[in-house]
Amino acid sequence: MASADIVSAGEARRKQGKSMSGKKRARGSWLDRYSALIVAVVLIGAWQILVPLSGISAFVLPTPLAIAERIVKDLPLLSTHIYVTLFEVIFGFTFGVLIGVPLALAIFYSKAFERAIYPILVGLQTVPKVSLAPILVLYLGYGWAPKIVLAFLISFFPIVISTVVGLQSLDKNLVNLVRSMGANEWQTFFKLRLPAALPNIFGGFKVAISLAVIGAVIGEYVAAERGLGYLQLQANSMFDTTLNFATVVTISALGVMLYFIIDVIESRVSHKRDVAK
Repeated sequence: MASADIVSAGEARRKQGKSMSGKKRARGSWLDRYSALIVAVVLIGAWQILVPLSGISAFVLPTPLAIAERIVKDLPLLSTHIYVTLFEVIFGFTFGVLIGVPLALAIFYSKAFERAIYPILVGLQTVPKVSLAPILVLYLGYGWAPKIVLAFLISFFPIVISTVVGLQSLDKNLVNLVRSMGANEWQTFFKLRLPAALPNIFGGFKVAISLAVIGAVIGEYVAAERGLGYLQLQANSMFDTTLNFATVVTISALGVMLYFIIDVIESRVSHKRDVAK
């Protein structure tokens, strides 16, 4: 009788433990899913409350509500400039991928090419892209080309580095194992190297797409007649602080949207690595 009571008490404790661990997992999952939204709501709420309380003029620092109302009011105006910046970002990033990934493959497979090209790449990367903008305008004019080239120049370096690091991070013993089973280099690349390198490659893509937005906007600051960078300069010249902030928020939203598009593509084509914590 006593042993039966002990067994039933143990089962009750196990059920209670499972129930508590399930609640903890659900709470942790909820926090993981909505943590960014919670932080954003807290920061925006603090901004909305503190600005009127501190007596700061709306001309100096408009509230988030005023900026949101301006975005809604000027949505047609913002839309005519969004597609210009989006076009420049997508083309600059696409050229970065089309040139950066093959360049990384050449660096990975050729030590001589790696030693020859790496100093040039690092030297090019250390040049402030803002200083290149007037030169590009001088040679390429006021059209799309200088903004696309700037978006490409600023985005392709992280693509090259992340792709090379991803290819080099593969365990050599795995490569030897696959080769011992008769796989040639093409099969080794597509079955082993590329899948293993995809998390690094997409990490570089995420950094690159954010930088491409910056490159395109820098180009629009220097010489443009359309685009979100041009619209922000116009708002600045008219002392329209609310429109200035609305443009900044739109640029940020554009970068976040492109980042999450890359993230969704990664989740479809790449496996997730378990993170050690």
